[in-house]
Amino acid sequence: MADMFAPLVAQLKANPKTIVFTEGNDPRILEAASKLLAEGVLKVVMVGNEAECKAAAAAGNFDISAAEIIDPENYAGFDEMVSTMVELRKGKMTADECRKALSKGNYFGTMLVKMGYADSLLGGATYSTADTVRPALQIVKTKKGAHLVSSCFILVRGDEKLAMGDCAINIDYQDNVDKATGEVTFSAAQKLAEVAIETAKTAEIFGMDPKVAMLSFSTKGSGKGGTVALSHDATIKAQEMDPELAVDGELQFDAAVAPEVAQVKCKGSKVAGQANTFIFPCIEAGNIGYKIAQRLGGFAAYGPILQGLNAPINDLSRGCNADEVYKMSLITACQS
Repeated sequence: MADMFAPLVAQLKANPKTIVFTEGNDPRILEAASKLLAEGVLKVVMVGNEAECKAAAAAGNFDISAAEIIDPENYAGFDEMVSTMVELRKGKMTADECRKALSKGNYFGTMLVKMGYADSLLGGATYSTADTVRPALQIVKTKKGAHLVSSCFILVRGDEKLAMGDCAINIDYQDNVDKATGEVTFSAAQKLAEVAIETAKTAEIFGMDPKVAMLSFSTKGSGKGGTVALSHDATIKAQEMDPELAVDGELQFDAAVAPEVAQVKCKGSKVAGQANTFIFPCIEAGNIGYKIAQRLGGFAAYGPILQGLNAPINDLSRGCNADEVYKMSLITACQS
């Protein structure tokens, strides 16, 4: 496992970044932060009451003396932050509503990233996924050219690495339709194709050469109905959007990973039989799939890693431990 993260550590030491932790007094965050600071990997900003953060750190014997602790309640730039958020929300939130939101660590930390005070953010040790993603969508927003936020998991077993998306954010994929004209402005297939392209980019952060399989219960037209057409059409769209991407579909999982099955079902494919990046047609399949790999296949799972945002913001599981926080910090910072 050390081999997987060593390049990320080296990258960050050569190009220092600043990360915000939205739950500064959580013992798991404090332990991870102390390790990051001791190794000189990241600059750390903790959101929370300074006395509480220091007391929790002392109780766990964690050295966070090099971290910056910012309390929303006495932050000198708070009024400026409120004004900026009011402008960003464009009439959707009043100044009082913005002030109330920014008193919470998730919104405050996200605004620190938006205003350039930090490069990335990691939250969710106590916040729900929605409470981490919502401020990101409202404040940081999607990057240029992106039409949705998605996620992927990186799964590791020994030297083997896989990427799976989307397993956490998008329930399914529907066409965007202009209400006035009825015209499809961005199709479900284009959305799934975008997930595939973004997941491949995430895979590359970990030194993977992504070979992307658009998964289905059908291989090259062997089945009909359900999401078969979606995975088929998304494959075509992904090839159009990124001609250099190695992507094929629709493929059943066995055709995607087993060379002997690929020879029978889709001979000549440059992806089938050797895929390492898997794109699911809906969240049910994705979430179940990565957890089967994790629990029965013995893979360690890292994520969800959010994709498509203007800045790296990631979500922790509320059941996370300090080691997972440390590793997700490295992943998040390397996205910037």
